Amino acid sequence: MEKMPKWADVILTPLISLLLAFAISALVILAIGESPYEALKTMVTGALGSSYGWGFTLYYATNFIFTGLAVMVAYHAALFNIGGEGQAAMGGLGVALVLLAFPWPHWGIALPAAMVGAALFGAAWALIPAWLQARRGSHIVITTIMFNFIAAAVLNYLLVNVLRPVGSMDPASARFPAETHLPKISEMLAQVGIAWGRNTPVNITFLIAVAACVLVWLLIWRTRLGFEIRAFGKSEPGALYAGISPVRITVIAMLISGALAGLMAINNVMGEAERLVLNNVEGAGFIGIAVALMGRNHPFGVLLAALLFGFLYQGGGELALWTQIPRELIVVIQALVILFTGALDNMVRMPLERVFMALRRKRGA
Repeated sequence: MEKMPKWADVILTPLISLLLAFAISALVILAIGESPYEALKTMVTGALGSSYGWGFTLYYATNFIFTGLAVMVAYHAALFNIGGEGQAAMGGLGVALVLLAFPWPHWGIALPAAMVGAALFGAAWALIPAWLQARRGSHIVITTIMFNFIAAAVLNYLLVNVLRPVGSMDPASARFPAETHLPKISEMLAQVGIAWGRNTPVNITFLIAVAACVLVWLLIWRTRLGFEIRAFGKSEPGALYAGISPVRITVIAMLISGALAGLMAINNVMGEAERLVLNNVEGAGFIGIAVALMGRNHPFGVLLAALLFGFLYQGGGELALWTQIPRELIVVIQALVILFTGALDNMVRMPLERVFMALRRKRGA
């Protein structure tokens, strides 16, 4: 029998953790002589108060959806993939190579090809850690985090020595052809008569990210492969007894995870920068870990958590711009949200379980 209802586990526990994080953040803001109310007002107005703010919030959320889904899929196979940063960076390399290699006539043709390139390069970067875990017992956490640094070094070398256009001092690839530029959400809505804030980076990739949530849900909970991934994650001896190969599931789960992380590059490389630059991932791979944990490793929860962190990123930028609150404090607020929804989850969960069990005993009596 479950210790508390499913809705309490999925909604109430993260909500209380979030409120605790915001309460401590408010105390920190008070300690430096600023108003928590004004700070919250500035964040809400800057992130959600206009189509311009929503544009940036959804752009950041798109990145976090992909990296959150990547962590989620691996987690269901009892694998803690913290290599999303490197896998997304390699996905960007795949996008750049595909878009610069051929004269694409239209973004509608270039987009599927770029998605394949992003997914393949992200999956390839996850393959070696997966094989080392499955065949050699090397811990996936150690290998994936090491591969983040290797990916950064590889990307740095290629952008400086191979992909950088002749005469350019900027360590970045050439700009992608204009025909491959993805349509912005503002442009799509304008075609049906809806005004949306211009000059925001949110593009059609947001819709692809939402579709990815649906597809991942179908994969994990409505397919045989998804059942095998979950069975292996719950009990490796039980999975072995059922004839499920640990090597096969480990490799497949990590390939899917790496592909999802790599697909993030469609948003930030193809959709926003329109070229490959250094540090294009900007920490989204690590934020994906918090998004998956806060979303309870469910695609719908990942979507909501990604929107929250998109709000924190955009609202935090506005807070640093229009108030005296230093930008470093924004990082503190984000860290507190991660701390309470991840590392200190049991601090909220265990008292709630006791409350619901007491209520259940009271009703039984």
